[in-house]
Amino acid sequence: MFDNVCKFLVEGFSQDFAQWLLGEPIGLTQLSPSELSIEPIRADALILLASEQTVVHLEFQTQPDADIPFRMVDYRLRVYRRYPHKQMYQAVIYLKPSRSELVQKTAFVIPGTHHEFAVIRLWECPPEELMQFPGLLPLAVLSQTADKAQTLREIAQRIEKLPNQAEKRNVAAATSILAGLVLEKTVIQNILREDNMRESVIYQDIVEQGIQQGIQQGIQQGIQQGIQQGIQQGEVTLILRLLSRRLGAIPDAVADRIQSLSVIQLETLAEALLDFNQPDDLVRWLDSNQSR
Repeated sequence: MFDNVCKFLVEGFSQDFAQWLLGEPIGLTQLSPSELSIEPIRADALILLASEQTVVHLEFQTQPDADIPFRMVDYRLRVYRRYPHKQMYQAVIYLKPSRSELVQKTAFVIPGTHHEFAVIRLWECPPEELMQFPGLLPLAVLSQTADKAQTLREIAQRIEKLPNQAEKRNVAAATSILAGLVLEKTVIQNILREDNMRESVIYQDIVEQGIQQGIQQGIQQGIQQGIQQGIQQGEVTLILRLLSRRLGAIPDAVADRIQSLSVIQLETLAEALLDFNQPDDLVRWLDSNQSR
């Protein structure tokens, strides 16, 4: 979710991010990972933007990741292969405070190769630095400020002054989501107007993704349940056939009891039936095992 919010901000306010990161508000357009010819390592966390002369590669992280240095050098080489004459700016932006040494790493180093990239730890950034630009307001609550709630109030005041209503809703929604990393939900709801945010593109996108994830989980659960039922039914069919050969016709009432057994119970019965000599042996086994 946080990856999607950050992607939305960078793509929707690319000039704000360019001014912050590059020092000039150059126009940037989205660059698809597929243009780099090789399948991306982790496209869901990847943000690639490009101008005529520069490619910007950003990775937003909530947790330290040991693979980051390799990922940065890997994409640098991919971009060089596709655009050998373009400059490239790469940055890892960490959202949550961490004492891990991984958030300090600014280079990929192996014998014969040294590649550097920028690392921005938001909790070390002054809030005033981020509050200069509408697209960076949602990040300001994660900045170097002792009173997160007060900072959120200041952000909310600046959001209210944004002239474009759609922009105001989208920035408010993104702020609400990212604020969830450092503040309680009730605090956020008391400061930001939820009814306004519900109309934002990013809010609706997250709701839609939640629905899609729910559908996918439901499908997956249905598949797993179907597989389990299939295994169970196969076990029942095989056991009834073996019992019929050993004991003769199985009464419907007894067959129904066998149908209700779990897969584990059916496997136990498959071993036990080898010792059955008469139908009563099966009934006694069911009486002693079915209640377990």
